[in-house]
Amino acid sequence: MKVVFRIFSDGQVIALFPEESDRRTGETMSYMHIGQHGGTDYHGVIRKTKPATENQYQPLLNELKSIGYDNLEVRQKSQIKWQ
Repeated sequence: MKVVFRIFSDGQVIALFPEESDRRTGETMSYMHIGQHGGTDYHGVIRKTKPATENQYQPLLNELKSIGYDNLEVRQKSQIKWQ
């Protein structure tokens, strides 16, 4: 599963799952330490954030792996795959 890690100006890292996008709602699945799973505007998040470095996203990646996300493919950017 492809994942894109981005960082907000306040230091919070978000994981975006572009292959888990819902055409009906226009949202892409995301995950953060606080709030955990949720739907988000992929392009809106991309505009408001910067790419996260490996050091910045590693704690969130570890959390995702601990809850069962085993086969993550980290990307800097990705096309949305609508379902």
